[in-house]
Amino acid sequence: MTDGRKTGSNQMWGGRFAGGPAAVMREINASIGFDKRMWRQDVAGSIAHVDMLGRQGIVPSTDAAAIRDGLGRVRDGYAAGDLPDDPALEDIHMATEARLADDIGPAAGRLHTARSRNDQVATDFRLWVRDAIDEVDGGLAALQKVLVNRAGEHADSVMPGFTHLQAAQPVTLGHHLMAYYEMLARDRSRFSDARERLNECPLGSAALAGTGFPIDRVATAEALGFDRPTRNSLDAVSDRDFALDYLTAAATCSVHLSRLAEELVLWASQPFGFVTLSDAWSTGSSIMPQKRNPDAAELVRGHAGRIAGAMVSLFVTMKGLPLAYSKDMQDDKPPLFEAHDLLALSLAAMTGMVESVAFRTDRMRAAAEAGFATATDLADWLVRERGVPFREAHHIVGATVKAAEEAGVALDALPLDRLQAIDPRLSGDARAVLAVDASVASRTSFGGTAPAQVRDRVTEAKAVLGMTS
Repeated sequence: MTDGRKTGSNQMWGGRFAGGPAAVMREINASIGFDKRMWRQDVAGSIAHVDMLGRQGIVPSTDAAAIRDGLGRVRDGYAAGDLPDDPALEDIHMATEARLADDIGPAAGRLHTARSRNDQVATDFRLWVRDAIDEVDGGLAALQKVLVNRAGEHADSVMPGFTHLQAAQPVTLGHHLMAYYEMLARDRSRFSDARERLNECPLGSAALAGTGFPIDRVATAEALGFDRPTRNSLDAVSDRDFALDYLTAAATCSVHLSRLAEELVLWASQPFGFVTLSDAWSTGSSIMPQKRNPDAAELVRGHAGRIAGAMVSLFVTMKGLPLAYSKDMQDDKPPLFEAHDLLALSLAAMTGMVESVAFRTDRMRAAAEAGFATATDLADWLVRERGVPFREAHHIVGATVKAAEEAGVALDALPLDRLQAIDPRLSGDARAVLAVDASVASRTSFGGTAPAQVRDRVTEAKAVLGMTS
């Protein structure tokens, strides 16, 4: 047989072609530059496949054993860093088979019996995404633990809660941090759901129609840790819902990280002064020696746009493809690989920032006390203690806030006669609810900001996360 690599024709599929592809065709057709990341999954899928072929008598047992041993040596070479990068071999699947042939000879050609690159790549990619989900879940759990620990430290620390970036009502810093714990819990749930849906094995679907060989798809599915084989061969080789599920979950998660990053950027600025980021997570200026820039937080914020773009990229790629496989689908991996790398990096950076950040609780308290943030508490007092309809109470307190602004004092510093000039029902007892500590302590509804509620949520979260303290 003529060596396809010498003539320019690919020896894996070149029998149909008299000549080799053009140089540009080789370049546009090759995916080895990025899909070599799936070498672990490719070797694992091939071992599971050949084991099944040997048990089923489709491949002689001696050849099956030789192929398995050879694949082990290929895997060891990859693990040592000897990864392929030859565009003539197109992708990791052909590269693995070529290395196997170099190692054990013609018996390597039996490995591809009863499978196609279509079901092979679908299987490898599902395995890779499954591993990626497990990695992300670990990163999310690590960040949750840091948030929970810091929330426990600051269950009583008062800060302003904001709406429209305006001081609204006092909350505790612990309550604020636990809001992000809840967001990440939903992120973990989305990734978990995606993992459950993807955990079906396409191997054995072949090119698109299945195979006439007496294969055991249940055995290969079990060997690779899948719950079951896929039920339709056309769908199995052309489905990329699992990648879209991952990217959708990643995009949502990146938005949550971006929101927290944005708050750290704001809080680290001089007008806020709520936090000081550690030296490890800050940079300086090349010209302004006084600067401490929150670059890590800004990059996490920026990564969210790239992750969302990766999601959109794959949705657009998939939207017009007829069944079954089309070469467009080779472009499914770069956006997902990029999104995964960015998300993993963002999670690690955010975990480091939250763990090491110094919270300026004195500045937070001062801001909470300065912004009339207990106005709602006064309205609630009028409703509760004087039976005033809430809309009327809202109007009375609005006039009180205006009077305090004009006098340049806090609400609880307005003289009693001035309060009663606004409304005689505003007695001296009303002042007791205007302190920020009293305000947060009163928010005892389930999920509220009262320190006791925050501690309950922290205790629950620690139990969920398996934290001992």
